[in-house]
Amino acid sequence: MIANIKPRFLRFPGGNFVGGTLLRNAFRWKDTVGPWEERPGHFNDAWNYWTDDGLGYFEFLQLSEDLGALPIWVFNNGMSNLGREKASNVSVFVQEALDGIEFAIGDSSSKWGSIRAAMRHLKPFDLRYVAVGNEECYSSEKSAYKENYLKFYNAIKRYYPGIRVISNCDGSVDQLDHPTDLYDFHVKSLVQLCDLFSNVHHFDHTSRSGPKVFVSEYAVYREDAGTGSLLAALGEAGFLIGLERNSDVVEMVCYAPLFVNVHDRSWSPSAIVFNSYQTYGTPSYWLQHFFSNASGAMLLNATLLTNSSTSILASAIAWRNSVDGRCFLKVKVVNFGSIQVKMKISVYGLGSNLINSSRSIKTILTSNNVMDENSFKEPSKVVPRSSPLENAGKNMEVVVSPHSITSYDLMLDNECPGLV
Repeated sequence: MIANIKPRFLRFPGGNFVGGTLLRNAFRWKDTVGPWEERPGHFNDAWNYWTDDGLGYFEFLQLSEDLGALPIWVFNNGMSNLGREKASNVSVFVQEALDGIEFAIGDSSSKWGSIRAAMRHLKPFDLRYVAVGNEECYSSEKSAYKENYLKFYNAIKRYYPGIRVISNCDGSVDQLDHPTDLYDFHVKSLVQLCDLFSNVHHFDHTSRSGPKVFVSEYAVYREDAGTGSLLAALGEAGFLIGLERNSDVVEMVCYAPLFVNVHDRSWSPSAIVFNSYQTYGTPSYWLQHFFSNASGAMLLNATLLTNSSTSILASAIAWRNSVDGRCFLKVKVVNFGSIQVKMKISVYGLGSNLINSSRSIKTILTSNNVMDENSFKEPSKVVPRSSPLENAGKNMEVVVSPHSITSYDLMLDNECPGLV
């Protein structure tokens, strides 16, 4: 199910899991490598369960490689969810981070690279990004985080200048006062779905001269989300439209959490639900499919003309199918309202390019009730449905269903605008 959304990266091992409620229960990567039966395991007090760490640092790197995704390692920065290590001891965590990078990308003759090689991965992993902690800069320990962060940043840049370092201080409104390659932005603390939908413009005025944004955790949760509702997915769709429009400053984005065991819903919802033998995706999971080919696409100028409410959002991209090389114009429309909307879609600037109506398709994610969810009994209750777009052309009239996201994929017979 992860592979089917074509991830470009995998952020691991998680959020609060990284720091632990108490620092002694933080994820320490050195305890998670080597023979599985020799790993001590640890108590994940952030989410209240014991983990044997069979899914450890090495396995996360291997999973990223198997998925064809770049690994983004989030390491502990000497702080837990309830406090920080003494400043004199932070150097221990700095060295641990440097050793972890060596394990991933060091030569097989190096100290930690040799341990990776002994685990039958002779070649280095393609680790390019590391994140210094998780959400500490959002807390009352902001100044302590910055003090620790600089120790990690300076050490990593000294020994591994090619590694891109991510700060979790928000730079979307005010300029950051410390160096970083990217900054982490989370938007999951909003209870009502309308809040996230209205965040479509959040990055419109963000500085274009500073570091770029990594939106590593976004989701609608609590009342509006249930255990994974269509309503939550539509709110997220509006937010993602805004990120796509601001892709010159937003470099990466991912939903979180990714998985939840149905018998332990400490947080709800998550994208993929499982038990010991079944799995299904929430509407938020299926929403990812509408944006999975946006990476490497060309954002097109799109103007939405309407005298109605602000419940309609839209974007347009040109993308090339990696399988057959075919080029498509994808127009995505989110209708957050409760009534259907008639629209006219007009395409300009194609020159001699023709739209192939027989190969164009329409895909829609909607349901009869906006609070509908998927389940083990009905895993496909709220999933994207595709059909031929028979009236595809440079000018076409469409009817957008209420409470829906719709993708109009117009196949071009000739070249892809702006793509090589």
